[in-house]
Amino acid sequence: MNITMLQALNGSERCPRDTQTARLVFPALYTGLFLGGILLNSLALWVFIHIPSSSTFIVYLKNTLVADLIMTLTLPFKILSDAHLGPWQLRAFVCRFSAVLFYATMYVGITLLGLIAFDRFLKIVRPFSKFPVQRPAFAKATSALVWLVLLLLALPNMILSDREATPASVKKCASLKGAPGLRWHQVVTYVSQCIFWTVFVLMLGFYVVIAKRVYHSYRKSRSQDGRGNKKLEGKVFVVVAVFFLCFVPFHFARVPYTYSQTHNQTDCRLQHHLFIAKETTLLVAATNICMDPLIYIFLCKKFTARLPCARGGQATGSGQENHSSQTDNITLS
Repeated sequence: MNITMLQALNGSERCPRDTQTARLVFPALYTGLFLGGILLNSLALWVFIHIPSSSTFIVYLKNTLVADLIMTLTLPFKILSDAHLGPWQLRAFVCRFSAVLFYATMYVGITLLGLIAFDRFLKIVRPFSKFPVQRPAFAKATSALVWLVLLLLALPNMILSDREATPASVKKCASLKGAPGLRWHQVVTYVSQCIFWTVFVLMLGFYVVIAKRVYHSYRKSRSQDGRGNKKLEGKVFVVVAVFFLCFVPFHFARVPYTYSQTHNQTDCRLQHHLFIAKETTLLVAATNICMDPLIYIFLCKKFTARLPCARGGQATGSGQENHSSQTDNITLS
């Protein structure tokens, strides 16, 4: 197995990867994403500092914000490295540390989106029940466990990128890994896929039930306030929309790309196409840092009440709240 992986690595090194798309288009798009992410998440950080962690929902949202901020702060290293605007040592740093941290926080965010969906599911299915999993202490412990497990999974990827870095070897991150590092990279990839598809299936189940409840609530109250309930229905599904739009494409592209990097694959054209597919869908996944604030705005009333632009409309908002349906009260925090 060690010989096969090393042969694959040597074959991979013979396939040049530098393209105009990788050097110009992606860095430009990531720059715009970074600027949007730093602006939106800095604003969200300022708002959440003033909101106490009084519910599981708020705890999960705050942890999501931390993950998004860390992801955002890793982007400048990727931008400079991909655009070849820094020394070759910067590329080594990206391969060994910042890229690993980027992926780790992305899967923290994916897991937290699953926990948010579960929290909304319980709020709608059992609106007047209080389960132990709905206590803030449980949410804090669960969030800490998610961070611990995923960071521990990421740590060997940093440690095992232990081959000597040279201007030639840093062109592909896999070149910095020996056989143990390549094996661990495979393990982490498959564990990450398991995390994603587990959250995917559970979220799908949660939202099938939520859709039925929202539909029945809409039918029951449409004669009174049908328009408001239509808006509510859209709000309920913002979590699953963000999840599907950002993360599903990447997880269809990542496995074949990783396979091409760790097995004896000499077809350079295929490797190039898989690389472009992986980078394109990774960019889509990274837009999560700008999409998550939609969850805060649509599903968290405490968040929107603290927004500077929303203060003028608080009186109107409070009047509408008094006439909101029972579903609205149990869906929004």
